[in-house]
Parts: sequence; C-alpha cells; structure tokens
Amino acid sequence: MTAHAHESAPSAWVERWSHHIRPGGAVLDLACGPGRHARLLARMGFEVEAVDRDPSLFAEVPEGVVLRAADLEAGPWPYGGRRFDGIVVTNYLHRPLLPRLVDALEPGGLLVYETFAEGNERFGKPSNPDFLLRHGELLEAVRGRLRVLAYEDVVVGDPRPAAIQRIAARLR
Repeated sequence: MTAHAHESAPSAWVERWSHHIRPGGAVLDLACGPGRHARLLARMGFEVEAVDRDPSLFAEVPEGVVLRAADLEAGPWPYGGRRFDGIVVTNYLHRPLLPRLVDALEPGGLLVYETFAEGNERFGKPSNPDFLLRHGELLEAVRGRLRVLAYEDVVVGDPRPAAIQRIAARLR
C-alpha cells in the first residue's frame, strides 16, 4: 500500500471505539482534514459535523456529513452550546481546546482522541513539543470529568513509526 492509501484509512483506534457512541448520535470530527473519520462515522449512521480550517481538503461531502470551515485556534469556538454524543480527534493538538471538548459532550458522550506524543521527534514530524502530548497529558485532561475506558501511550509502526497517546473516555 502507498503512504497515501494508509493516510486515507481510518484509524484503528477510531474504528474500535466509534461503536461505543450512541447509535445514530451526533458526532464531531474535529480537525477532520480529508474526512477519513467523518466518512466512516456517516457510513455507521451517525449525524456527523466535520470541521477543519481548510475544508477544501475534504472532497465530495457524503450524505450525513455537515462540513464547516473554522479556525479552531484563532477563531471563536464554532459550537457554542452544542453537545455531541461523540467527539473524534486524530493527529491534532491545540491544548486550549481540551477542556472545551469535554464540555461539548452529551451525558454518556464519548471522546475518542489519538495524536502524537513526546518521543515522536525521533521518528520525524511533528517534532515541536508544542504539538506533542506530554506523558499522561490526555489522562490529566479528562481526570475527574470523564471515565476512562481505554488509554495508551505507545510507539506504533503502522501506518508509520510514531509515538502516540490515545484515549477513549465517556462523560459520566
């Protein structure tokens, strides 16, 4: 498989945990990029809100997906008062959003998060500490607010070697 083919495949972590989101629920795919997870979630019957700074990366928006352009770092939070049954985030980190994501979950809602962690600099980019989770940072972000169903701080080899953290956590 080419690198591009791997990049377009959904994350195994997201595939594993998306089945634990309320069937038919509203799911936010944050920093969706080309939409690999939004497409997966829409096929599963979720109402998907996909947001990215550059929506042109997302070609052919499928039925069941609403695509929104928003600068998640410099602009206002585009979902004031809105809550989701699931929130999916992969390969993206903007620390000020972590508490906002917890606040945007419905009771029983599931946060599925996976991104690069300290140690990734030995494999390539991202290597800037501003874009790498510190050891245990995802756990700290949800401590006392969400029930952790699964957490990993690991080095993976597929689709390419990387140091990552990932969490699946439910609003109590």
